[in-house]
Amino acid sequence: METVLAEDVLHRFLLERAGVRGVIVRLGAAWREVASRAEYPAPLLDLLGQTLAASALLTGNIKFDGALSVELKSKGALRLLFAECTDAGRLRGLARWNDEVPDTLALSELPQAMMAITIGQAERGQRYQGLVDLSHPDLAGALENYFQQSEQLPARFVLAADDQHAVGLMLQKVPGEGGHDAGQDEDGWPRVEHLTATLGRDELLSTPSEELLYRLYHEETVRLFQPRPLAFGCSCSRERVEAMLRSLGREEIEATLASQNGTIEVTCEFCARTYTFDRVDAEHLLSGGAAASSTVQ
Repeated sequence: METVLAEDVLHRFLLERAGVRGVIVRLGAAWREVASRAEYPAPLLDLLGQTLAASALLTGNIKFDGALSVELKSKGALRLLFAECTDAGRLRGLARWNDEVPDTLALSELPQAMMAITIGQAERGQRYQGLVDLSHPDLAGALENYFQQSEQLPARFVLAADDQHAVGLMLQKVPGEGGHDAGQDEDGWPRVEHLTATLGRDELLSTPSEELLYRLYHEETVRLFQPRPLAFGCSCSRERVEAMLRSLGREEIEATLASQNGTIEVTCEFCARTYTFDRVDAEHLLSGGAAASSTVQ
């Protein structure tokens, strides 16, 4: 296989002999941009990287407009984790936590935890949301269980992250797909599962996608589709900030202006972009007009 892109790329593939389809995502610079936004404890860095890779994986075999997000909330050390991949392949993510993060973040042990996968455009009211059962301790297992329940088809996830890369592999058994004899190969899925089980974390993180697929599945006739580039990108905008400020109402906007010497600054938590509004901008907002101040990076 000829290497096309080494990182920040999504590859869809088909294991023709076994009748299994898959997606593999390898993040480099895009993940490092997300990871650099905070001094994440090691267990949280790992989970955030896995979730960011998973958000991209989940876009691999669906068509949608807007964004696909994975959001986790709990009342424990991990308060919030959010990862998003848009239909244009733009990724962003963050996490919020308390001072004490355990050495191992088991999803099944987080108090009052809830995870949701959301697809669509919130602005248009076109959204689908599914809740992920968190009885499994790790994210890969939770997602496998989600697919088993929602699609009644087995799926396999392998996820890993460190401070340089976040990588994910997703496999799905698809009856009747992948070749003329795919539906007759009853051993195809167990065979692919066995091969996938030999994949270690270090190998997953260090090996380019195409090379990894060849190592694992070269006897399964791998058909690799056109790669899809990925990149860090934030969907924040001045218009969205304006809408948020309008929702606060005049009283709170006036109070904020008074406490901050006549200026409101809103900084995006994902990309650190700062939007600045003065009293004239605020009056435009409250009267339904468009603010005029420029965005400060």
